[in-house]
Amino acid sequence: MKVLIADDDKNLRKVLMNELSDEGFDVDAAGNGIKTMELLEKNEHDVLLLDLNMPGLNGMDVLKKIKDIEIPTEVIILTAHATVPTAVNAMKLGAYDYLTKPFELEVLIAVIEKAYEKKKLLSENLLLKSQIKRHSEIPNIITKSPIMFEILETVKKIAVSDLPVLICGESGVGKELVAKAIHNASDRAEGPFIPINCGAIPETMLESEIFGHEKGAFTGAYNRKLGLLEIANNGTFFLDEICELTSQLQGKLLRVIETKSFFRVGGTKEIGVDVKFVSATNKDLKKEVETGNFRTDLYYRISALTLHIPPLRERKEDIPLLVEHTIRNNTAFKNKKLTKKAFNILSEYAWPGNVRELQNVIHRALLLSRNNVIGPEDLPADLIADHKIPTMRLEDIEREHILKVLREADGQRGKAAEILDIDPKTLYRKLSAYGIK
Repeated sequence: MKVLIADDDKNLRKVLMNELSDEGFDVDAAGNGIKTMELLEKNEHDVLLLDLNMPGLNGMDVLKKIKDIEIPTEVIILTAHATVPTAVNAMKLGAYDYLTKPFELEVLIAVIEKAYEKKKLLSENLLLKSQIKRHSEIPNIITKSPIMFEILETVKKIAVSDLPVLICGESGVGKELVAKAIHNASDRAEGPFIPINCGAIPETMLESEIFGHEKGAFTGAYNRKLGLLEIANNGTFFLDEICELTSQLQGKLLRVIETKSFFRVGGTKEIGVDVKFVSATNKDLKKEVETGNFRTDLYYRISALTLHIPPLRERKEDIPLLVEHTIRNNTAFKNKKLTKKAFNILSEYAWPGNVRELQNVIHRALLLSRNNVIGPEDLPADLIADHKIPTMRLEDIEREHILKVLREADGQRGKAAEILDIDPKTLYRKLSAYGIK
């Protein structure tokens, strides 16, 4: 924690610097308002201890400047008894709290720590808002595949309903992009789109991430924490890899879908929530139900509307578009181009990792290629190994050879037969058989 002491009392500054440094705080000090503003504008301080009576700029002037230029610091006013009303006015301007001099060091430290917690919560809130904005941006689904166009038309139809949606498809096909498209086409588009990858979060943390927790709910729960489900209120909650939920969490999720309410971990107050549920899986959920890994009742709840996203190998017409889009989005490498041979290799590869794998391959080629032309040598070795060189039939090889010799002989069949060391009649028969005029 970084603390700034602003007080014209030199002895008090020195004592506070020593005591707070001993507590492990990173401490700066200023003896007047002008120096205080210089330090605040130069480095970010979590908490400012501000005396109201200072030369140059007084404490109220400093506080007004902090508010005007939106410096992210929590202010604790240090004041004498006679100026308590002024301190109260300072709190109306945004100060966190005030202490009257003299004060107990333990009380000061406690107030500093509470002010720091508030600053952290505000910072986390700003971060969360930026994440929500980023996740709510309209996705750019690059395709010219007829089957994908059908899916996008279906998206428009199901977006008007609040029924849960299940998106099925292999890893990397773009299930989250389709989920965002559903959100953006719905009347919830102005609300948040909140995703969670159920397979990427440890089982012990997943319940708290989804439902939140109350202070003291478990060891380390020092404060109340809102869950992503609560943050998604009036928007869309996207559960990727939903098949990874434990049986207990599957039951809790089913209750939320049915009752539109839930309890935070360790909480006793029921919380209402209005969200559209969109889930995704790369597994066959019907088989997961049959083997007992997934609840039958939850399966039928989340699969009211189901979309199947085809793998990239079934829509290879999208590969050139996706390659161009990936290059265009990497502005530092936008002048780079792929050779025809490199494109052929990309087109013939099976892409087990789908669009995500293709993007990673292009990013790698852009980074490692030595010039603006990306050839086969710039692609990963496994792609080259899987590239099948087309085999020609013996007849095709013979036809190509005859054509080559005819060109060398300027179209003179007698001369060509001589070069080929065959009878002219034999050459005529072959020309006729191969449709060469």
